[in-house]
Amino acid sequence: MLNKKSVDDINVKGKKVLVRCDFNVPLQDGKITDENRLVAALPTIKKLIADGGKVILCSHLGKPKGEPKPELSLAPVAKRLSELLEQEVKFAADPEVVGPNAKAAVEAMQDGDVILLENTRYRAEETKNGEAFSKELASLCDVFVNDAFGTAHRAHCSNVGVTQYVDTAVVGYLMQKEIDFLGNAVNNPKRPFVAILGGAKVSSKISVINNLLDKVDTLIIGGGMAYTFSKAEGGKIGVSLCEDDYLQYALDMKKKAEEKGVKLLLPVDNVIGDAFSNDCNKDVVSTGEIPDGWEGMDIGPKTAELFCEAVKDAKTVVWNGPMGCFEMPNFAHGTEAVAKALAETDATTIIGGGDSAAAVNILGYGDKMTHISTGGGASLEFLEGKELPGVAAANDK
Repeated sequence: MLNKKSVDDINVKGKKVLVRCDFNVPLQDGKITDENRLVAALPTIKKLIADGGKVILCSHLGKPKGEPKPELSLAPVAKRLSELLEQEVKFAADPEVVGPNAKAAVEAMQDGDVILLENTRYRAEETKNGEAFSKELASLCDVFVNDAFGTAHRAHCSNVGVTQYVDTAVVGYLMQKEIDFLGNAVNNPKRPFVAILGGAKVSSKISVINNLLDKVDTLIIGGGMAYTFSKAEGGKIGVSLCEDDYLQYALDMKKKAEEKGVKLLLPVDNVIGDAFSNDCNKDVVSTGEIPDGWEGMDIGPKTAELFCEAVKDAKTVVWNGPMGCFEMPNFAHGTEAVAKALAETDATTIIGGGDSAAAVNILGYGDKMTHISTGGGASLEFLEGKELPGVAAANDK
């Protein structure tokens, strides 16, 4: 059970609070094209303003690789946040992030004021967790709040290093939600607990499969990674995605599931195509019977039924990775069937960032899920049972 202090456990009146947010938003010609991450950060920011804190926001944006790149400046974020908060968010335009503008702005702050620092990755030390930059960030504040789950699996200055030089480090509402749902669902789930894994590669989900087999009642495997399992059992997979180095691993996992009494569900049929495009010729075949020159593009209708049946009585479901090439409408049916099944169950449904989050939102089922994680890599590492540095760095309750 992860029990971290949050913004609700402290009072920041009159204190300077540095908040690490995730403002890594898509920009086009200096305009923000998707402001979901800004909106998601508002509850924590508003709470700190209401408490009378002096709120100093920081975030990275893109990969400037340790040098100031004007097109990756957070200036447009400050402008949009001012509109969303209906109060000025002062932008400290220092290429070195903690520079004369930032220091002067912080010095002049009144309770309830908000400023935004420049892109933390303008500094090369940020991603190396360098001590000097961590100290500079800490020198601006009395309290540190981490609300950026998307980078929680990385130990950087602005989310981990800084905590070594402040007395109080807590998590914001977004981080708290991720810990509550992702962390605790996996470690302390309401049963039956079902996990659905998809996506292209077995290799990227090895530790996840391994960790979940110790915890779940049912493990469902779809997507590209299922063809490695199929080939391992002697099936014909045509030119489907396959990782030959992991055939033995697939068999080991089947054996582990058997020994643990975990129900391991794999596809029984596949929708196949004769080329990797939406308009290719398609067919449905039983798993392991894909002809030469064809590739598996989606789970078949019988598999979709089998998987949907398996989540009906679940009390907790974690889903990471699509069931097929969901970005092509002709091969999105499997992913959509699973999304719909999750939307209709009364289980706690947790979608682990990345492609599955995108799929659920594109297909229009986003608002029917209990929790959609904001971090792809970070949510995977949570499911692997790893300790995330950005979470670990916050004070325990």
